[in-house]
Parts: sequence; structure tokens; C-alpha cells
Amino acid sequence: MRRIYSLILFALLIGWAPSVCAELVVIVNRNNEVSTMEKNEVIDLYMGRYIIFPNGVSALPIDQPVDSEIRDKFYKLLTGKTVAQVNAYWARLIFTGRATPPRVIPDVESTLRVVRENKDAIAYLNRKDVDDTVKVVFSLDQ
Repeated sequence: MRRIYSLILFALLIGWAPSVCAELVVIVNRNNEVSTMEKNEVIDLYMGRYIIFPNGVSALPIDQPVDSEIRDKFYKLLTGKTVAQVNAYWARLIFTGRATPPRVIPDVESTLRVVRENKDAIAYLNRKDVDDTVKVVFSLDQ
């Protein structure tokens, strides 16, 4: 009986833990003039509709690896699409030559480094991974 209670408690904790630390935020370089962004502005940058920030400065969107959980959550929350649907969308745009997809960076530390070093960079991360060397401009509600 004690084992059953332990298993139930373990299952509850596993189901609860990801939701506590999984808030996704969009970040930019601290020196970027943009201080906040609207959801549709972030969508436009990450779906290749625009290549500039709302203030007219060029933007360099940074993406996470295709198989990462954070990428899946980001696109699902931002656009309502799965990564497979986003990949198909980008395949069409690339084929027609109309846009270039966001640059893929392999991990959190590299993403932070690129944003710190590039005033035009924009990326997304879990809030828990963000420090004060970058600026949060948008938060995705779950």
C-alpha cells in the first residue's frame, strides 16, 4: 500500500514540475531599443513575414534545435502549430525563395551568448534560463 502511495505521489510531482519552470520568454540584447513586443510581432519575425523589429531595425531570429522540447512548446504556444507544421511552412518559403528561416543554435548557453553579442538577435528560452545580461520583451502564457 505504501508503495502505491509513493508511486501516485511521484506521478503527481512529475506532472506538476514541468509546468512550474516552463514559462517561455522572448529575449533580445540589452542594448536593443525594443522594450516590449506583441504576439503578432513575434509571430511575424519567426514565421518570416518580416525581417525587422517593430522599430525598423533588422532582426536576427534565433531558433532552438528541431528536436528540442522548448521549440515544440514555443511554436505551439505562439502559433498553435506543431514543429512539423512549422517545418512544412518553412519548406514552402525556402523553395520559393521568399524567406530564410531563423538561425538554429544548439543550446541555451550558446543562445544567450549570441543574443548578448548581437544587438539584432532575438531568441526564446525558458524564463529560468534567462539572466540579467539580456532583456525579456515578450512572455508566452501557457
